[in-house]
Amino acid sequence: MAQIGKAPCDDTLILHGSPSPTEEGACPEASKPWVLAAAIVGSSMAFIDGTVVNVALPAIQADLHATAFQAQWVVESYALLLAALLLVGGALGDRYGRRRIFAIGVVVFALSSVGCALAADVQQLIAARAIQGVGGALLVPGSLALISASFPEKERGKAIGTWSGFSGITAAVGPVLGGFLVDHFSWIWAFLINVPMALLVLWIVRRHVPESKGAAARGGLDLWGALLATAGLGGIVYAFIEAPTQGWRSPAVLAALVTGVVGSVGFVIAERRARTPMLPLSLLRIGNFSGANLLTLLLYAALGGGLYFFPLNLIQVQGYSATVAGAALLPFIFLMFALSGWAGQLVDRFGPRVPLVIGPAIAAVGFALFALPGVGASYWSGFLPAVVVLGFGMTVTVAPLTTTVMNAVGPDLAGVASGVNNAVSRAAAVLAIAVFGAIMAWAFDAALAERLEAMGASDEVRAFLAAERDRLAAAGAPPGADAATVAAVKRAVAESFVAGFRWVMLLSAGLAVLSAVSAWLMIRRTPVEKPDNNKP
Repeated sequence: MAQIGKAPCDDTLILHGSPSPTEEGACPEASKPWVLAAAIVGSSMAFIDGTVVNVALPAIQADLHATAFQAQWVVESYALLLAALLLVGGALGDRYGRRRIFAIGVVVFALSSVGCALAADVQQLIAARAIQGVGGALLVPGSLALISASFPEKERGKAIGTWSGFSGITAAVGPVLGGFLVDHFSWIWAFLINVPMALLVLWIVRRHVPESKGAAARGGLDLWGALLATAGLGGIVYAFIEAPTQGWRSPAVLAALVTGVVGSVGFVIAERRARTPMLPLSLLRIGNFSGANLLTLLLYAALGGGLYFFPLNLIQVQGYSATVAGAALLPFIFLMFALSGWAGQLVDRFGPRVPLVIGPAIAAVGFALFALPGVGASYWSGFLPAVVVLGFGMTVTVAPLTTTVMNAVGPDLAGVASGVNNAVSRAAAVLAIAVFGAIMAWAFDAALAERLEAMGASDEVRAFLAAERDRLAAAGAPPGADAATVAAVKRAVAESFVAGFRWVMLLSAGLAVLSAVSAWLMIRRTPVEKPDNNKP
């Protein structure tokens, strides 16, 4: 039987019989590349899924006869469960073993991906995507926690930069491959690409990744904290998703919002009283930790909300294929891959504040450039400049941001820190898609009404489009209409979508500017000494 011994990863406890490392605070050198590989491929599964589904969404919507609202829930059901359970997933890893929880997450994610591929209708697909979110909540925080536990602080920035770069490049393959499969086969293959990746990760984890736990593992799971955190995050996110459709006075929306607020307040009270809290509230008093998470909230709201509509613009308005739309962000990803190693060391050279102010400011310019192209724009002159500028801004930001979060806490709380930051980023994207969706619908309706008035549309055309408007750019012309009317309606719908898209991108630019301001005000110029989380 394995016995508890000195950890080969940081100062955590593990069930492991291997000798102690020669360097305190690090895994054996032979394990580090394997840990990094497992973290990269595992987290890439979730990253791929977050982008490939957007590319496949028009095909899914057409094949399953889904409304725009149902298509949005294909994205949101995954994001809702992921955001609600990320904090719990990180805490489970710290307490029961990061490798174990990470591997369980990979298995759940892979099986639910098969479930997505086998879905016969949109309701089944939404349910399978929700289970994918549960798997993602276990594996996503585990990937960064494994890195933080395996690499000492002086190597951590470079390791996280490598993770960021390679995760980005593998995530880039997903939309391109997914778009190709959608165009030439079926959207179901966009989900099945997760299966071979999962098998590879499980082989690496079983053979080469050591187990690690936080010191809080002795205290067991904070059950009340886990339940209240899930209720708080899940309730608030659900309310924002449903409010644009049902209205804020809807009983379901009000119940979800009350549940979220009560759960959040109850979580804070429970964590103050718990002997081994899932989230030690002392972390929130660390300026770099709080500042980095506020930056994450604002910037990832811009990124998730803005880029949700980008593939829809390319496919439904500009007329590009799913393959081309999937490749549209490749320059973004290549920049991340090429420069993330360099960006990961910026914190060591300049401290965290400089890159976390400059990066989001550059990203804001990129978002603003997305608002320029109209209907029929060329990708090379219309969208590529925006993609490149946004990609460079995010490259300067992502690795320093993650390094700042992980360095702000001790190694015992690596899973919790990763869970908090990932929960913030995912919740931000979910809320932004819901809020931006409402803004898009408002701007689309207003622009369409104006264009229908200008073209002198008949009452029949107006009534038909009133029923079709929830499909946004996928809205069609009335059956039996003459060719001129069909062309005019298509043009009006496309221009109305672009009008809404411009609103969304300018709001994204504003959020990116606010994230840069928050970093300037809250992030220290130089790294600070981490707190001793074992002190009362």
